[in-house]
Amino acid sequence: MRRDYLLYVMTGCPYCVKVLRHLEERGVNLPQANISTDPAAREELKRVGGKVQVPCLFIDGQPLYESDDIIAYIDENLTA
Repeated sequence: MRRDYLLYVMTGCPYCVKVLRHLEERGVNLPQANISTDPAAREELKRVGGKVQVPCLFIDGQPLYESDDIIAYIDENLTA
């Protein structure tokens, strides 16, 4: 089953860097939206997720917060 993903990040966020580094190490490429440089992405994150907290991985429109939870999801679902 194909899923839709969007990873919300913010410039300078150490937890975002942690997730991005993990993605790179695993060779996983996910679409990203940077709320520091894209005001529309920030508003969308707040509207859909109910809060402005990053990193946030949207999986089929459902938010997953917390860097460790995102990393665990990546390892369980997106790596071979």
